[in-house]
Amino acid sequence: MIKIHILNKEDALWSKATEYIRNCSWEVGIYLAKMMDDNSFLEWERVFIAMDGEKIVGFCNLTAKDELPEGYEFTPFIGFVFVDENHRGQRISELLVNEASSYAKSIGYKKVYIMSGEEGFYEKYGFELIGEYETIYDWTDQLFVKDI
Repeated sequence: MIKIHILNKEDALWSKATEYIRNCSWEVGIYLAKMMDDNSFLEWERVFIAMDGEKIVGFCNLTAKDELPEGYEFTPFIGFVFVDENHRGQRISELLVNEASSYAKSIGYKKVYIMSGEEGFYEKYGFELIGEYETIYDWTDQLFVKDI
């Protein structure tokens, strides 16, 4: 059975999660792992991991900002949504996104946002497309929102 854990720097699974994220098959995992190494999170920001028994099989995070340039008021963002290839198709990403959304609601937020190039993926989790936005990486991504 898949269980979602909400992590901060003090959590016993933090180091294990950092290594998994650093070495996952998705090349951008190294950026989240670096954030974890540097503990560059606000006090309320979190990393979420999906575990199948003792094995980490996916992750995401919830942060104030994502890949939008300064000046936008959208917050908080669910980012770095990843599920191990051997565990895809089991709705683990939905569990991660829902847990991150529930956590955001528990700390007072009414909406959550996701930046993504995936079309038709987050809509099935109740997100609505706001539009396309230029990112800090000089490409355009879609911005989605969900009321929580």
